[in-house]
Formats: sequence, structure tokens, C-alpha cells
Amino acid sequence: MVPETSQRRIPLILQCFLYILLVKRSIIITRYPELHFFFLGALFSTIVALVLSLFKIKASLHMLAISGLTVFIIGLNIHLQMQNPFWTALVVVLTGVVASSRLEMGAHTSTELLIGLLAGTLPQILFLFLWL
Repeated sequence: MVPETSQRRIPLILQCFLYILLVKRSIIITRYPELHFFFLGALFSTIVALVLSLFKIKASLHMLAISGLTVFIIGLNIHLQMQNPFWTALVVVLTGVVASSRLEMGAHTSTELLIGLLAGTLPQILFLFLWL
């Protein structure tokens, strides 16, 4: 919980480098295509959060992460043709729990939560079409 958006830049840059290292060296597309595109989507979400911080716009990084995971799990259920809706329901409920906890703690406004939700969801949806 840092008060200034400028204090988020160095951790976000470090996270971008770690995602690049992970995608280039460990989780290669030929071996793990689903995870490769998931972490690529996470990289793009982190870049979006970094660009937003440059414009002094604060996005909820917790919502960014849980919404990206939600889209990935929904896509994985479609890809694997799983008939059990348990995991989808669980991550949707967890997304609501994260959003309500961030509001209750006073860490974010509803606008910041919505920005985080969109920043986490949209890159995952775009990459979903590449591996689905």
C-alpha cells in the first residue's frame, strides 16, 4: 500500500523483467502453450499498470491479478472441456472477495478496482484466442 503511484514503477519494472525471463527461458511455447500465454498476458497486464502509473492513474494490482487468473481458468476449462463448474465459480467468488476487501480496507476506490479488473482481463482475453 504505497501512497504515490510513482512508488509502484520500480516494482512493476522488476516484475516485467521477471515475466520476460520466465516466458523466454522456463515456460516455452512448445512445451507449455497455455501457461506461456497466461504469463504473456500477465506481462502485458503489468505493462499496462506501469503505463497507467506513468500517467498517475492507480489501478488495483490485486484485482489485476485475480481477474487475469479468472479469465485463464475459464479459458482452461473451455480448452480442456471440463464439465465441472467448481473452479470457475470459485475464482469468480474470489474475485468478488478481493474487490470487497480492497474497498473495505480503503486501499482503492471502485474506479481503481474497475481499472485493475480491465487491465487484468483484457490481455488475458486477447491471448486466450491464441491458445484456445
